[in-house]
Amino acid sequence: MFENARGAGVIAASDLERARSFYEGVLGLSPAEESPADDEAVFYRLGGVPLMVYRSGFAGTAKNTVFAIETDDLAGDMDALRAKGVVFMDYDFPGLTTVDGVAELGGERSAWFADSEGNILALSQRN
Repeated sequence: MFENARGAGVIAASDLERARSFYEGVLGLSPAEESPADDEAVFYRLGGVPLMVYRSGFAGTAKNTVFAIETDDLAGDMDALRAKGVVFMDYDFPGLTTVDGVAELGGERSAWFADSEGNILALSQRN
């Protein structure tokens, strides 16, 4: 059914300029493409995955992870993000507890943080 299909991440932003500042200044992404002159969206690539950040009044309303980034250096990337002001979330509920922002989940370690729009992003490393 999806033999030639591709996927893309789609993230809402109530303030697109603020979101661009976060994705470009904090995460270090460069725009791959911008929408027409209406300034409604910007497109990035992260690990080969297309990522569209678009203007929407629903930004930050999801209580779940909206995008996950897999890394080979979780501790180093967390340190770099913390140096840029990113705060990692701590959770403590059945099946998920974080210590210093990191959860041990079987074969991987994961951490969560919010972007400038309140969307939850995950950073993880497979063991």
